[in-house]
Amino acid sequence: MTMAKRIILLSLLWGAFTYNCLAQEDLLKLAETQDSTQADYTSATFKAVRLLNGHTIETNRAGELLFLISHRFGTLNSGAYELWGLDQATIRLGLEYGFTDRFTAGIGRSSLEKTYDGFLKYKLLRQKETGMPLTLTLFTSAAIKTLKWIEPTVEEQFKYRLTYTYQALLARKISEHISLQVAPTLIHRNLVPLASDENNVYALGAGGRVKLSKRTTFNAEYFYLLPGETADQFKNTLSLGVDIDTGGHVFQLMATNAQGMIEPLFIPRNAGSWSQGDIYFGFNISRVFQIRKDKAE
Repeated sequence: MTMAKRIILLSLLWGAFTYNCLAQEDLLKLAETQDSTQADYTSATFKAVRLLNGHTIETNRAGELLFLISHRFGTLNSGAYELWGLDQATIRLGLEYGFTDRFTAGIGRSSLEKTYDGFLKYKLLRQKETGMPLTLTLFTSAAIKTLKWIEPTVEEQFKYRLTYTYQALLARKISEHISLQVAPTLIHRNLVPLASDENNVYALGAGGRVKLSKRTTFNAEYFYLLPGETADQFKNTLSLGVDIDTGGHVFQLMATNAQGMIEPLFIPRNAGSWSQGDIYFGFNISRVFQIRKDKAE
């Protein structure tokens, strides 16, 4: 195991130890409102629970149910016949519920490879005005590919359809206008195409946002595959976009070289290249509903 891989793994191990409906209410104001007992905690590091493709350190408030629609069109280089990607599309629908202000669970289904996923997020550490310099959220997920089995040389077993993701999301709100995040990542695949391929894929995500106005931000996100067979075969994922808070929804518009919308698809299996025009236009739309009201932690 290389030193870089050891650093990623140690980061993950250290992290493991150490929305009646608000139809008209401004989500930004909701996110920035704090209970008086939490006045010292930094809030609204990011506008949404996704940076672009990947998760942010943000979790839902207790009793909030978030409905997320994610959509990616085809590549711009597909030409006029495909209307530059508009004739081709993949979608993911997801539900995410905040059991507490710091613990969120979610499920989703992607049309790409008919994949179901479930995840857990727990905000272990919270940035404070004095003391704690950053926020740490632990993330884990499992994904199940349900396409009909087409590999005749491998016995069809349920376990071979599973992929697991582990992340330590560390972020700091540097100012009211700038927030940065890093995401050491481990993805374990129970089945890989070749014996020489890696079951464990290590990557380092990085990104951030710049506040352009009260309701808009510019976001960037990059996932770097650590050297190995996977990095030799696939591309790093780069995504650029904007968040727009409309007062009832958060729209995220983006351009990315990855078609997948969950970690096992857009990190270790991304074949798109910006330089070759493999650019997917996409968006996320999130809506929050208050299912129950709890006191803030």
